[in-house]
Amino acid sequence: MLYQSPISPGFSWYEDTAGERPEYGALDGDVSADVVIIGGGFTGLSAAAHLAKAGTNVVLIEAHRFGDGASGRNGGQLGTGQRAWGEELEAELGLTRARALFELAEEAKAHLLGFAEANGIEIDYAPGQMSVVHKKRYLADYRAHPDVMAERFGYPHLNFMDAAETAERLGSNRYFGGVRDTGTGHIHPLKLVIGTARVAADAGAQLHEKTRATGIANHAGKVRITTPSGTITAQKALIAVNAYGENLEPESASHVMPIGSFIGATVPLGSDSPVIPGGEAVDDSRFVVRYFRKSKDGRLLFGGREIYAPGNPQDIAVHIRRQIAEIYPALKDVEITHSWGGYVGITMPRKPFVREVMPNVISAGGYSGHGVMLSNFVGKLYAETVAGNRDRLKLFEDLKIPPFPGGRRLRAPLLFLALNWYALRDRI
Repeated sequence: MLYQSPISPGFSWYEDTAGERPEYGALDGDVSADVVIIGGGFTGLSAAAHLAKAGTNVVLIEAHRFGDGASGRNGGQLGTGQRAWGEELEAELGLTRARALFELAEEAKAHLLGFAEANGIEIDYAPGQMSVVHKKRYLADYRAHPDVMAERFGYPHLNFMDAAETAERLGSNRYFGGVRDTGTGHIHPLKLVIGTARVAADAGAQLHEKTRATGIANHAGKVRITTPSGTITAQKALIAVNAYGENLEPESASHVMPIGSFIGATVPLGSDSPVIPGGEAVDDSRFVVRYFRKSKDGRLLFGGREIYAPGNPQDIAVHIRRQIAEIYPALKDVEITHSWGGYVGITMPRKPFVREVMPNVISAGGYSGHGVMLSNFVGKLYAETVAGNRDRLKLFEDLKIPPFPGGRRLRAPLLFLALNWYALRDRI
């Protein structure tokens, strides 16, 4: 029987195809460690693996199963650079800082692929990504983007596609053009979660699922994490819960908000299907991004529906099929074998939130839909910080991330109104 996550709706194709998914027992009693990590997604597991390999005594707890949040249920696209384009970061931060952030993200991409290869983790990597334009007025920016990235950021892997090339590579004439990126690709995210947990455990990290953190505080120069089944006392702590922080720590909760995102998997389309014949991943220019790709066995994995209010919809497949049909009319009646969702952590400027929220406690999250490679790398950078080198993590810590307006009571309704306004603009 397929596992049903208690925090994310639907049955995921990733869970159906990830292979063996070991369980890690809940914490039982009080323990001490050098570092305690809260959150068993990409950030937390990566940090645990790198810390344990360096000989650090690390304990990681996860309230549910590893990968139950966005890490195990996302679109699997790596992307390139940060969430914002290089020219946008340059306009805001200047070329020096923008290039430093871009180069850090490129290292994150190489690290993810290298980590998987070095540790024997089969992540079903496939190369290529296309970013396509749903409104003609965006074409000029997309046409200029590859030259900017090659000349100012040293990234030569982007090529502009006109409408005809886009239609050929996409198998749809719904879009007006786009950019093809041959320097990135897409993966099976849950396989990476499972593999990273194995690496961490083999290196000596103490991993515990179904162990909820109920409190965090400083006490006598140490960090103390309480759970229903024991207390963890450590020198340092990493909060890596992203969209699932609830009320654990107020600083993180005020800067990172959850939005629901949903995906459907079709039946295999067959080797003669015109849909994405080159096997690239795709994202489009909408604010409410539609993102899709083909799986290793030829299914269309299509994500796009978002919700900005609490609650899990019961009709995911209906909405996903409708969006598929807008791009691929021939698939209007395609069978959806799996449909699922999860919650992504976003920040106001759509940049990662990394901050020391209390003495010796760093919180990291808010990757804003660009977290597959960034979150794994932030885990590595946190391990570097524990070892005494904070310089590279500081590139994220120094980003200005304002809190969401409205305080604890009004920030969710205000976010709902703002994001629905932008979603409406996608259709105008």
